[in-house]
Amino acid sequence: MKYNIHTYRTILFIFLVFFLCTDAFAQSPTATDTTMVFTPSNPNLIHPQNYRPMVRAWGLDLLMSNNGFGLGTFYRHEMTDEISLMLNFAISDVKDETEFEQYDYYGNSFVPGKKNRLLMIPLTASVQYRLFKDDIVDNFRPFINAGLGPTMVFVAPYAHPTVYYYQDGTYNYTDPGKIDFFTSLKYGKMRYTLGGYIGAGAYFGMEKGTLTGLSVKYFYAQFPDGIEVMYGGFVKNFGGLFITLSFGSMF
Repeated sequence: MKYNIHTYRTILFIFLVFFLCTDAFAQSPTATDTTMVFTPSNPNLIHPQNYRPMVRAWGLDLLMSNNGFGLGTFYRHEMTDEISLMLNFAISDVKDETEFEQYDYYGNSFVPGKKNRLLMIPLTASVQYRLFKDDIVDNFRPFINAGLGPTMVFVAPYAHPTVYYYQDGTYNYTDPGKIDFFTSLKYGKMRYTLGGYIGAGAYFGMEKGTLTGLSVKYFYAQFPDGIEVMYGGFVKNFGGLFITLSFGSMF
C-alpha cells in the first residue's frame, strides 16, 4: 500500500495533537496528587511522658570514731541542683579519754574506775551544698555541710564495785562489779543539750535509684554541768571527729 503526502501529513498532525493534549493535562491545576497522607483516627494515641527527677533519698549511716562505731539513718531532699536539706538521727558510744580496758582472771573485760556508760543520740537538721557542679563529672559529687539540733546523752550505770578485806582489815580485792549492758539500760537517764557539726564529703557512682557516700564531720555538744563517766571525772564536751559511710535509696 502506498501513502501519499497528504496521508503522512494527517498522521503527523494526529501525533502532534495527542502530544499537546497529554502535556496540557499533566500541567492542569485540577490534577490530583496521588501521595497518601496518614492521619491517625485518634490524635491522643501517643501521650507525652514527663521526666520526674528523683530528688528525695533515705538510708543508713555507719559511723566510726575514736569511741567506736555508731549507727544512724538520714532523709535527704534536693531543693536545687546544688542545695539539699537533710535530717539525721544516730546512736553512738561515748568514752572518756582516760578509759583503759583490762581483763580479769576469767577473761572478762572491764574498765577500772568507770562509773557510767554513755550513748550519744543526736538529731540534726542540716544543709548540704554541692561543690564544683559544672566542673566535675556526676559520678563524683563533693559537698560541704553543716547541721544543728537537739543532742541526747543516755547515762546508764557501768559498775558497782565492791571492796573485799581480810579479817584483819587489810586490803584484799576489789570486785569491779560490772553491770551487763542490757541490764543497765533500765537504770539509765537521759540528758539533753544542743549540738552541731560541720563536715565535707562526696557521693559516688551513677547508678539510678541508689546513693552512696563518704563524709568526715566534726560534731560538738556541750554539757555545762558535765557528766560523770569515770569516778570523780566529769566530761563537759562531747563529740569529736566522725567518718560516715552512707548507703541510701532515691525516689
